[in-house]
Amino acid sequence: MPDNSRMDWLDAVKWDAQGLVPVIAQEAGSNDVLMFAWMNREALARTAELGRAVYFSRSRGKLWFKGEESGHVQTVHDIRMDCDNDVLLLTVSQLGHDPSIACHTGRHSCFFSRLKGDAWEITEPVLKDPGSIYSYKP
Repeated sequence: MPDNSRMDWLDAVKWDAQGLVPVIAQEAGSNDVLMFAWMNREALARTAELGRAVYFSRSRGKLWFKGEESGHVQTVHDIRMDCDNDVLLLTVSQLGHDPSIACHTGRHSCFFSRLKGDAWEITEPVLKDPGSIYSYKP
């Protein structure tokens, strides 16, 4: 007889109405916040299984293996869940370019705009032209 007293670890996550959970990717070592994305149940299970970041692309409506087109793969070292069980934090190594590129704009981090006074200031350079990285245009 199977042991049903052990809850499936995926059931502990509070999925939103669309079956998604927000995910923050933070770089191991530097602790830079690289990006924000979404995962569905299958993406989280695949991430844990493969040790590689797999997200759910809302614009494409399907699983998105980070780096599948760009080569900028995220190796996952740690998966954490917040106190409300509704946000995940991945500790990752960003591979595929030195310095690392996580953003589809060709920058290290997706968080490259900082509010300065009453205007947004770009704080990070483009490391590689996104036109040379992607055929898919969001």
